[in-house]
Amino acid sequence: MLTTLTSILPIFLIIALGLALRKGGIPSTDFWNLNDKLVYWVLMPCLLFSKISLSPLDKSALGLYSVTILGGFVAALMFAVISARLFGFAAPQGTSILQGSARHNSFIGLALAANLFGPTGLDIAILATAILVPITNIVMVIMLVGALQNNKATNLPVAILRELARNPYVISILLAVGANQLIGDRIPVIHDVADVLGAGALPITLLAVGANLRVRAMAASALPLILAFTGKMVIFPVVVLIVGLMVGLPQNVLQVAVVYAVVPTGASSYTLSKQLGGDAPLMAAIVTLQTLIAAVSIPLSLAILLPLVG
Repeated sequence: MLTTLTSILPIFLIIALGLALRKGGIPSTDFWNLNDKLVYWVLMPCLLFSKISLSPLDKSALGLYSVTILGGFVAALMFAVISARLFGFAAPQGTSILQGSARHNSFIGLALAANLFGPTGLDIAILATAILVPITNIVMVIMLVGALQNNKATNLPVAILRELARNPYVISILLAVGANQLIGDRIPVIHDVADVLGAGALPITLLAVGANLRVRAMAASALPLILAFTGKMVIFPVVVLIVGLMVGLPQNVLQVAVVYAVVPTGASSYTLSKQLGGDAPLMAAIVTLQTLIAAVSIPLSLAILLPLVG
């Protein structure tokens, strides 16, 4: 427990520093907006390409890993859909519960895995990102457009293809998988550049996560916040653990999968909600609450779940 706490504390201190810097106007609000774009378009894609293209994880383990991670994702997705309908939420609120339950903050997950399990843990967590990012983007766009823009349903395939074609994470993952399968070794210059830029992705992104927290937005009604929290930080990791044990996922891989599963929802949920006509203020409240609570819920969850891995 103490090891977990000391590994997690630096991550949330950096997030808190990001929030303090934004509130203090250091260096400026415009800087943090531009910083988001730098991370999204350059730093994280470089990190994903650098790690995935050189990943040593064998195909059989990758298949079991995919089943485990996606099992948690599907379970959280189903929980969100059923609970939103059961409690009678309108489509905008329902889609916020959906994203709050099933999306993930890859940046916190990667930082946690690296702090707890070192470079090997980071490599395994990068693969979780490679598995979830394309699936999550496709599923969320389909479900949000279907729920919020029924009158534009005929444009759905075009909208999905356009979104995926310009998504830098998806592009970097596809390029990395291609390089991994066709080359399987370092590419001079390209990997050197990707390594240097990717090294800055996690610390800068954690600062940006804190800078983008909106504490005042947490004045939303309690029920959707509770449902989203339950889906993301209870259902998702518990199902990942159960499925991983059932399929016999290697212990070190399952440990990282559980760590990756307990992280809060991603900040990009707010952007998608705003663009597609969802309840953006509720989505901001869900992201902020989960990120703040994660400082306590993550060490507690890992203290309970990791000993069960073996």
